[in-house]
Amino acid sequence: MTDTPVKIDILSDPICPWCYIGKTLLDRALAERPGHPFVIEWHPFQLNPDMPREGMDRRAYLVSKFGEETADKVYDQIAERAKADGVEADFTQITRTPNTLDAHRLIHWAGLEQVQGKVVDALFAANFRDGRDIGDHEVLADIADSAGMDAAVVRRLLESDADEQAIRDRDAHSRKMGVNSVPTFIVAQQHAVPGAQPVELWLQVIDEITGKLAEGDAPEA
Repeated sequence: MTDTPVKIDILSDPICPWCYIGKTLLDRALAERPGHPFVIEWHPFQLNPDMPREGMDRRAYLVSKFGEETADKVYDQIAERAKADGVEADFTQITRTPNTLDAHRLIHWAGLEQVQGKVVDALFAANFRDGRDIGDHEVLADIADSAGMDAAVVRRLLESDADEQAIRDRDAHSRKMGVNSVPTFIVAQQHAVPGAQPVELWLQVIDEITGKLAEGDAPEA
């Protein structure tokens, strides 16, 4: 085990199925290497920044994005990949596609309280397993409470515009830096790893970096 932390910055959207699958696979790799050096920070990237704040009907969204004939096929393929990877998901439970600005605000606040991982996990579970509307303030307050945050404070923050512009600015900055899809994993501020990568790849990354740290050749944290 090393005492030198190595940062993984993850750009993600909690309604992105590939982000959910990608996180699950990364988590499995990290669990196989309990002495890993990584610390994780989550960053905002909205797949649908122009989505109405109240969200929209899920079916209407899919048809508008992919077309009538393609909408079902796209998610059938994603569902097959999730099943093949053993990722628990029930896409039939999702009835609305939310605007995720408020979910990203919650992730930001969770980071300030050192519970970002718990909140991200809960957002993915709410959306992909339980079919809950993660654009709804009560759902977000409940998720905050489950992670040990003060739900009443979170409700008040959500009713304000606190950190809205900061989230939009961070999203825009990532796009200017060339990020155009998520998940994107940035390892040690140097290496961008796009997409939902298999456990085996992450194990290779962990072992390589751990080996370098053992040799005293530390990557930038």
